Amino acid sequence: MLQGELYIRKRIWIKGVVQGIGFRPYVYLLAKREDLKGFVFNTEKGVTIEVEGAEENIDAFLSDLRSNPPALARISSFDVATIPPRGEKCFIIRESLGGEEPKVFIPPDLAICPECMEELLDPADRRYRYPFINCTQCGPRLTIIRKVPYDRKHTSMNAFPMCEPCEKEFHDPESRRFHAQPNACPVCGPHVWLADSNGNTIQTKDPIADAAVLIKQGAILAVKGLGGFHLAVDATQEKAVRTLRFRKAREGKPLAMMSESIEKIGLYAEFSNEEVQLMQGALHPILLLKKRNPNPIAPSVAPNQRSFGVMLPYTPLHVMLIKEGFIALVMTSGNLSEEPIAIRNQEAIETLSGIADYFVLHNRDILVRCDDSVVMPIEGKPYIVRRSRGYAPLPIRLGRSLDPVLGLGGQMKNTLCVIRDNQAFLSQHIGDLDTPGARGFFEEALKRTQEIAGVFPQIVAHDLHPDYFTTRIVDEMQEKAAFAIQHHHAHMVSCMADNGLEGPVVGLIFDGTGYGMDGKIWGGEVLVGNALSFDRAAHLSEFPLPGGEAAILNPWRIATGIIYQNMGGDTHQEISRFMDRIFTKDQQLGEMCQMIRQMIRKGINTPITSSMGRLFDAVSALLGFHGRISYEGQAAIELEHLASLSEDSVAYPVVISQEGPPWRMEIAPVIHSMIRDVQEGIPREMISRRFHNTMIQMSCRIALLCGERFELNRVVLSGGCFQNRLLLEGIFHGLCRTGMKAYMHQHVPTNDGGISLGQAVCAGALHENASINRS
Repeated sequence: MLQGELYIRKRIWIKGVVQGIGFRPYVYLLAKREDLKGFVFNTEKGVTIEVEGAEENIDAFLSDLRSNPPALARISSFDVATIPPRGEKCFIIRESLGGEEPKVFIPPDLAICPECMEELLDPADRRYRYPFINCTQCGPRLTIIRKVPYDRKHTSMNAFPMCEPCEKEFHDPESRRFHAQPNACPVCGPHVWLADSNGNTIQTKDPIADAAVLIKQGAILAVKGLGGFHLAVDATQEKAVRTLRFRKAREGKPLAMMSESIEKIGLYAEFSNEEVQLMQGALHPILLLKKRNPNPIAPSVAPNQRSFGVMLPYTPLHVMLIKEGFIALVMTSGNLSEEPIAIRNQEAIETLSGIADYFVLHNRDILVRCDDSVVMPIEGKPYIVRRSRGYAPLPIRLGRSLDPVLGLGGQMKNTLCVIRDNQAFLSQHIGDLDTPGARGFFEEALKRTQEIAGVFPQIVAHDLHPDYFTTRIVDEMQEKAAFAIQHHHAHMVSCMADNGLEGPVVGLIFDGTGYGMDGKIWGGEVLVGNALSFDRAAHLSEFPLPGGEAAILNPWRIATGIIYQNMGGDTHQEISRFMDRIFTKDQQLGEMCQMIRQMIRKGINTPITSSMGRLFDAVSALLGFHGRISYEGQAAIELEHLASLSEDSVAYPVVISQEGPPWRMEIAPVIHSMIRDVQEGIPREMISRRFHNTMIQMSCRIALLCGERFELNRVVLSGGCFQNRLLLEGIFHGLCRTGMKAYMHQHVPTNDGGISLGQAVCAGALHENASINRS
């Protein structure tokens, strides 16, 4: 210190995502650069720093720390206090402190970084072709952690004591692996082996290279990854892909792929510069990209789809496997249909041996199941379809603080949400809760999400539907204050919270099924309100679901019901002739349509619905989808694919009945116009495009009318139907052209994977309001 300089000391408390991403090494090097003394350490609340030195150096240190933290850091609070100097002689990284209630954010798993990739492929490097190479900027985080703070002893890497060279790196401030908790090498770390379908080890010098040979021969391999197993086949081999579908009982749902590079992806998909940045970022999600035609990918990978789901390799093991000469590998979740992804070696062998011919196993335990995230690029930004690896468990910042609340989510695409102060912690994707295995995963995630958030709320929110698993388990939480939140209200508030909005707003909430306040099946809703309450301002006009659940699985039933309802003024013979024309190739289906009309006339097992998703299904059936649904949204997705093949700008009549409230968006004129087009032989692609155009115009019109009625100009878009890119972009831009402010989801899925957030915010607001009223 120069004579006359002021020598001071500052203590800094930082909260947020500041562990497991190289934050302490960054602080160490920054302090060293500014010639400061003191220390930094992790706590269960975040990171604490004390620095001592010249005032201008400390000011420079604080300025850099605030404005230019490590790329992966997410700072939620930054507090500074002046304390007496201690006259320390150096700056050190201290051991972490524990013993308090956990308040730290767990970082997500990160894709292999460029520096580790270079070492992995360098024959001169001691980690050449080592499948577990990592540093402070990449590698496993959430999936290997037992508890906070994020230190090696609290991870599954605790089973692997570091060798002397790795230990030296770990304590060397100049190394990229300075305090990298999963640090390892071939001498001291985990290892990989190849096994047959019964789990017997196959002796081989290079298990990954030999695994690639087996895949090229048409075999199916179960590959242990970061958050679970994948089932892998060569994506260019139609026979192998078909075999995988047959064994996994996955009839039509598209399969995700992995390719080595952007150049390889360019052989079969189209993308923008913004999409390249999303693919190459630190998270490496599955990105939905437009198909290039023709392409070398097997037709069965994504039949009747406009896009492929594609990701770059995000672990060293994936890099080594994919570099063995593949254009693309199918890398689909390693699970039985509707069951959670397998994470343990023995679990995978027991559940996947009937699917996989061979296994690529390793001995680094996966402690937290975590599927791949799925992202659809909209306006150059990630629009999340499935929020999991790379995104969970990063918290969503809310507009204000609430008491601790637990949102249990819905029955399908389940996630959990825990609110702590002004942060909402969403679990990784859990999935549909129809099987015991899935419910076991739910219980795992319930415990872990509360531990990660550091609170165990006494307020719980669940769906209004009485038969959902998440509703029934509330009975086991008798000590908690429970709030039943209507499904579409939760959707609306989820999008509001996702955008930092306080109500009131207009909500266009379009999905498949939601239990309404009147006990009916809602799904094409226009709501007005906030987190406390809502009005059902308008909805899609209702139509029958002949057979209830059977209609959802067989859209031709819905089509039959809609046609019967909307051609009621015509003779039964005319209806029959029209239906026979649609179903000419299936005589049995035509005969069943006669039975369906009898059910409708007599009101037997025929609930009614206002569901936009079911309307899309019915239109898809009218245009040729006559099979049984093999995965949720299949018919509507194929309808969107049809529409994407046409540039037709025509729309059918938009009629909104303002009797009520609620007002009605009438579908009868649309159906009549579509039937006329079908009868006149208009191409299916054009009819589908006209239907999409109509729904866009109708949605913008009803939003504008409700905005005028309630003096509102903000509209949120939520619900599974907004995974339809044509619909989403059309309505979003259409609303903006009218002067309305439109909001789509940013950080959580628009489908039911996001409703736990809305449930929790609603329950928090209701509890707060009740407390105020009591006082």
